[in-house]
Order: sequence, then structure tokens, then C-alpha cells
Amino acid sequence: MSRTGVPGIGRGPALAVLGLLVAGVALLALGVGPRAIGPGEALAILGHRLTGLGPDPEPLRQAIVLQLRLPRVLLAGLVGAALALAGAALQGLFRNPLADPGLLGVSTSAALAAVAAIVVLDRLLGGLPAALAAYGLPLVAFAGALVGTALIHRLGTREGRVDVPLMLLLGIALNAVAGAGIGVLAFVAEAGALRTLTQWGLGSFAGADWPGVTVLAAGVLVAGLVLARLATALNVFLLGEAEAGHLGMPVEAVKRRVVLLASLATGLAVAFAGTIGFVGLVVPHLVRLALGPDHRLLVPASALGGALLAMLADLLARGLAPPAEIPVGLITALLGGPLLFWLLLRGRGRY
Repeated sequence: MSRTGVPGIGRGPALAVLGLLVAGVALLALGVGPRAIGPGEALAILGHRLTGLGPDPEPLRQAIVLQLRLPRVLLAGLVGAALALAGAALQGLFRNPLADPGLLGVSTSAALAAVAAIVVLDRLLGGLPAALAAYGLPLVAFAGALVGTALIHRLGTREGRVDVPLMLLLGIALNAVAGAGIGVLAFVAEAGALRTLTQWGLGSFAGADWPGVTVLAAGVLVAGLVLARLATALNVFLLGEAEAGHLGMPVEAVKRRVVLLASLATGLAVAFAGTIGFVGLVVPHLVRLALGPDHRLLVPASALGGALLAMLADLLARGLAPPAEIPVGLITALLGGPLLFWLLLRGRGRY
């Protein structure tokens, strides 16, 4: 039995296989759209951009790949990685494979802030300015995520200790309150705002651009690197908090870092792509079943798996009913719902 829990597969090969799958799906996704571009041509365009070698690509096709599709593919991968990283960390912290990044109310807090901005500005200005939709809305959503995180962290801390079960219950309550607020705002929204609200609430990568991808990449990189450094601590957490404390681990500090990093990753994902469910729940669970519970492998493998699932979902969203585009959140729900049913039925008696 290998270190991953799968006969014949080690940690390095497992990550390499996932990495190759991500690269293959990304290359395929670059060619999907109203103007089809083959994987070979897309690879040649990327190679010419990076090295300057080979014949000059057709300007229009080069612009399609580099300015329209590549930012979208990268945004999808980064959002999926962020949600799966947050899911893997929270499942380790709560010692529950059904924990979800939306568990603490971060996603709904971000969504409530964005929906409020859409509805209020539509009433004040008669519509949402393009520049604000592209840059201001993600900033507002991220601010909402930070407020939700700060509230849950403040109320869930008693006498300097983070009470994880209390924080979980507070997250459920915050989800309910924020969900009700979103429902009220949707009810009073005008027709134009309601369409924008619906598209944003169901998740989309259509607004991808290089500035947004750069900011998201920096945030996901920071969260991923720090969570990777906390992988051993998350392994110790599997024994229980008391046992982890007896082994000399700074339990409270680790809990704070994990919660804040998971909130950062989730808040950024929601801010740039809207609400996309099931990625943070299903991907870490499937990776754990396939490769084992060691967080030193689980954290990076979940990031790659989340990127893979999000890019596949976006590929289906763009390719199933062209020229219309299906919201990505619907695709992940259709993929993740049956998987969740299977996981729950498979694990009956353990949850």
C-alpha cells in the first residue's frame, strides 16, 4: 500500500496525474466557444506568446485565446482551487468530511453584500455601471465575506478560545439570516437588476479579466501555501483537540489560522465568480476516499481537483447549449448533488 492509500500510487505521481488532467482540460477549454480553436493551435499560440518562436498566429485568434478564454480558464481553475482548499481545511478542522466552505456563512455574507449593491445602485442609478460591475462588485462581495468572518470569529471566541461547535452553529444562523436578506432584496429588485442578481447568484466566470485573475491568484497562492504548512497540524487534529494540545500543538492559533484562511479563499472565490456550490464539499471528500486522509497530500490534491472540477463545469456551461451559457452553479449542483447522495449513502452509520 502506498502513502496515498492507493496501491502503486505515491504522493508525487498522484499530484502529477492531477496536474496533467488540469492542464489537459485547460487546453481543451481554450478551444471551446463560437469560434472553435483546436488544442494544437491553442498550444501554439501560448508557446508563441511565451517564447516568441514559431509563425505569428492570426491576430484575431490570438486575441480570443489570450484575452478572452485564457483569463476565464484561469479564473475557473483558481476559484475551484480556492473552494476545495477551504473545504479540505474545514473538514480537517471540524473532523467532519461533510463540512463545506459555506458552513461559516462566508459565501452568503459575500452574496448578500453583492446583491444589496446591485439592487441599491440599480434603484439609485437606473442600472449597474459596467466598471462597477467588473471591479466594484467583487470588492463589495469580498468586504461582505470579511464582515461575516469577523462576526463569526468574534462571537465564536470565548475567553480567548475559539469554540468550533459554536462557530459552526453561528455559521448556520448567519446563512439563514443572509439567505433571507437575499430573498427580500430579490423580491424588491427591478427586472434588470434581478437578471444580474440571478446570474451572479448562480455563479459565472464570464467576467474574467487579467486584473481579477492576478488578485485571485495572489490570494489563492497565499492561502494554499499557508494551509500546506498547516497540513501536519491538521493531521494531528484528527486525533482530537485535547490530544493535539497534549502533543504540544498550539490548538487555538491553528484554529484561528484555518478559519481565516478558509474564509479568505471562499470570500475571494465568491467575490470574483459568485456563489458556486458543492466544489468545496465534494472534491476534498473524493480526494480523501481516493488518496487517503493525510493532509500533506490532501491539501494540494484538493486544490488541483477543485480546479479540474470547476474548469470542467465551465466547459460544460459554455458547450452544452451554445450560444447560450448555462450558469456554472447549476452545472456544479447537477454534478455535485448526485455525488453527495452517493457519499451520504455510502457513509451511512458514520456521520
